[in-house]
Amino acid sequence: MHVAVVWFKRDLRLVDHPPLQQALDYCRRYDCPLVGLYALEHDYWQLPDTSQRQWAFIYESLQALNQHWRQLGGAGLCFISTDLAEQLEKWQQQGHQLALFSHQETGNFWTYQRDIKVENKCRQLNVHWQQSPQFGVLRPNPDRDQWAEHWQVFMQQALTSAPKHLLANANACLLPGSHPIGDLPADIRPNHASHDHWPCPGRQLGGREQALALWQSFIDQRGRFYRSSISSPLTAEQACSRLSPYLAMGCISVRELVHAVRWQKQQCTDKYFKRSLTAFESRLWWHCHFIQKLEDQPDMEWQALHPAYRQLRSDINSDWQQAWRQGRTGWPLVDACMRYLHHHGWLNFRMRAMLMSIISYPLWQPWQPAAQFLAAQFVDYEPGIHYPQVQMQAGTTGINIPRIYNPTLQAQKLDPKGEFIRRWLPELRSVSNAWIHQPWLMPASQQRQSGVILGQHYPEPLVDFAQASRRAKAHITQLRDAEFMATARDIGHKHGSRKRSRRANKKSTHSQQLSLF
Repeated sequence: MHVAVVWFKRDLRLVDHPPLQQALDYCRRYDCPLVGLYALEHDYWQLPDTSQRQWAFIYESLQALNQHWRQLGGAGLCFISTDLAEQLEKWQQQGHQLALFSHQETGNFWTYQRDIKVENKCRQLNVHWQQSPQFGVLRPNPDRDQWAEHWQVFMQQALTSAPKHLLANANACLLPGSHPIGDLPADIRPNHASHDHWPCPGRQLGGREQALALWQSFIDQRGRFYRSSISSPLTAEQACSRLSPYLAMGCISVRELVHAVRWQKQQCTDKYFKRSLTAFESRLWWHCHFIQKLEDQPDMEWQALHPAYRQLRSDINSDWQQAWRQGRTGWPLVDACMRYLHHHGWLNFRMRAMLMSIISYPLWQPWQPAAQFLAAQFVDYEPGIHYPQVQMQAGTTGINIPRIYNPTLQAQKLDPKGEFIRRWLPELRSVSNAWIHQPWLMPASQQRQSGVILGQHYPEPLVDFAQASRRAKAHITQLRDAEFMATARDIGHKHGSRKRSRRANKKSTHSQQLSLF
């Protein structure tokens, strides 16, 4: 018996979902059942870049997706708790002639290997597996020079609407070994629960309706100050779109947003607001640009892009790493941002970059453990953005200048009155504005007066920032010889950005530091 299976991965929606449309066409052609399937992959949730906060968001999104599926007449989605490749073989042995439909996924290396395994099994079993691109990402990508044009063509394609109704035989548990999506466990804490020490009460809720409501509030009011307000942690929480987790888990598609923002720009008469919408659209372009990097080089997850940097930082200081993770470095803005991240599972891009810069330069720690730790904290963890950005901020790409964020200067600029710092570091609430950014400079008398004794109530900085940063720069500079530069040019040719299109104005070429955080 023919069965069409829609394999939902990081595409938890029914709108702009070509695999669903392809599966429905297959069902009509063969008069066969449709199954909506999610694979609960327990091995994946043991990885150091995964966490309960991410699963909670996915769980909520799946429940919302299942409700939408039922509203369209389907019996409900189902899930399996076993290896999909092995399950495909069992189903075929039981007499099911399967056709598998899904989006392409540019995930971490585990999902990359998982997809190779599924592809090999489909080829062995003669199972039809049709994969559709989800972003403006080319697979394979023979030439970066053509990528920008490809992105424009992909984004201009018409959206596919959600079906008006599903087939009556869209049965949730037609296939043996599958279970109703309602039976999914709400708690799937990894065995290595070190990343789940911090609850995440400020986490965004999953589901498409949440995404649509955020988009509406963004174009109604919040987005007007997007351009000018996304750097400071004081204003970014409201000014940023906050759509990143919904894009990461596919509750809404990039193409939907590109269509929506372009339509909104046509309607907008407020020039200031329109410029912010243009800036937002540019982030959607960069979103896919960075995912293409990981698509082209999956080992970017753990291996420095430039070979000269692969042995750059080898000594691990566990005490410093732990202090950084806990928000106890002695640099107030750094610590406030880390504690904010623990609470919300989100942080604006500038502050993410600062966290990575601090662990990489003045603390001179390997970037890989820090990358995994931050990934687990981010509810909006998108591997294709995360790992290229981590390497950029850690200075291991060879094609970007080192970005060493001075935490004191950043605090003075972005949190001049220390409001954000005091909110997230209650131990410093009594410190005056004169000392809030550099409490380690307070005289002993001032410490007693404010009730904050350095080393007792709040730590002194782990290192002297200026001296440690100079050492870091020296380590990096000494590697940049002629051979280094030749390799860097090759890396730039493979991964560097290009103009978005032949029509693009030179002013539209933004720094690669941008992303949709």
